[in-house]
Amino acid sequence: MTSTRTFANRLLEWWQSHGRHDLPWQVDRTPYRVWVAEIMLQQTQVATVTGYFERFMQRFPDLIALATAELDDVLALWSGLGYYARARNLHATAKTCMEQYAGELPSDPALLRELPGIGESTANAIVAQAHDRRAPILDGNVKRVLARHSGIEGWPGRAAVARRLWQEADAHTPATRACDYTQAIMDLGAKLCTARAPSCSDCPVAADCTARIEDRVTDLPTKKPRRQRPRRAVTLALVENRQGKLLLQRRPPTGIWGGLWSLPRLDELDSTDSGEAHQSIEHHFTHFILDIEVRRIRLTDPTRISDADNLAWMRPEQALQSGLPRPIRRIIEAGRMMPDTP
Repeated sequence: MTSTRTFANRLLEWWQSHGRHDLPWQVDRTPYRVWVAEIMLQQTQVATVTGYFERFMQRFPDLIALATAELDDVLALWSGLGYYARARNLHATAKTCMEQYAGELPSDPALLRELPGIGESTANAIVAQAHDRRAPILDGNVKRVLARHSGIEGWPGRAAVARRLWQEADAHTPATRACDYTQAIMDLGAKLCTARAPSCSDCPVAADCTARIEDRVTDLPTKKPRRQRPRRAVTLALVENRQGKLLLQRRPPTGIWGGLWSLPRLDELDSTDSGEAHQSIEHHFTHFILDIEVRRIRLTDPTRISDADNLAWMRPEQALQSGLPRPIRRIIEAGRMMPDTP
């Protein structure tokens, strides 16, 4: 069996020539930039994150700028990236760091794990990449690499399987070049040891990969047990007043689309007008499918809608600059293009 050190050395040698070295968060690397990137990369691919990260850094170049910003501004820049709790956690963590850590992210992984939205792997990735200190990580790409290389069966979401993967992650992480190794093993999973059609012939650690040797590459890691996602339905109201403004409703701070602006639910409006059929959308969440029916209501008397703290009138262009869930953005954009009916 090839030694642990040799595993790391082979991986680092491959990464030096074939890995990613010019990602935006690798340039002018700071704990703040690494942290924001790691949060964005949770459940989101690098190709999608890059543009969001660069726009985010232009608006919030450091932790102080993020901590003093309005949550609305943070959510607006996050709009379309999904999993909006990540944006709320970023904002909350920035404020906590201002209050407890003199405006800096702590460098102790145990302290990082106490902050909103930072789990063990994310905390270790921040420490390894921002401070070049040895800290094993276990994101989705690394789980796949290690499950295949060590022949670990079982869904990685199960506690017992996760413990075995953490043991392997710790065993393979070298004592030096923590920053490079962390990026290297993530790059291996993203570029070669992919979920579908992995490039085993180009892999630097293929020689002692259990899955390759036993022809089980497509079987590992074990897939999550499938269950049919339930469907939910909601009817939203696209309400317009005589000035062409739209009625938006702030979602509660937690839950689906927490803190974002949305179209109000028709059954929650103090209005007897059910409007006209406008649009239907099927939107997929991780755990369920949401069927959205949109009814369009044109008001001549805005007093027919009761005032509430979570309601606001906005022009379509103003709404599109606010924090909106992706399907609500699509609805408003489609509404702008539709001709008015006589």
